[in-house]
Amino acid sequence: MARSKPISVKIATAKVIKALETRLAQTKANYAKQDENEAKYAKKREAWQKELGKWAIANFSKAQDLRTNYRQYNKTLNVDFDITTDGKDFPAEPEKDYEEIHRHTYTEMCEEMENAIRILKMTDEELVSTSTYNAIARYL
Repeated sequence: MARSKPISVKIATAKVIKALETRLAQTKANYAKQDENEAKYAKKREAWQKELGKWAIANFSKAQDLRTNYRQYNKTLNVDFDITTDGKDFPAEPEKDYEEIHRHTYTEMCEEMENAIRILKMTDEELVSTSTYNAIARYL
């Protein structure tokens, strides 16, 4: 089995700091817009559900395996059925066009990037070593 040599890359410290600062600003901006993006997605999903309901009602004649369940405690009738389709007939479900970041993940990412920026600004080295770069590469 052949062993591969580890790659040794040196990158200018100023470039890494600038890239981290840019990524930190982008992460903060994305997190600030997250509620707005969630609201837009919820509206799209609600519209899709209504559209899908209309499609299902229009294609009810193709329904198979009809199941019902009456809930007396809240006086509701649940009707469930299957329609065989190839998936191209009904409306496509909307996809999220943003990355959802949980609060604890956001806090951790920001702290790590801020710490890395602070440490890199204190160094006298002009180049960042491969090991240092590997530690922060997921943010770049």
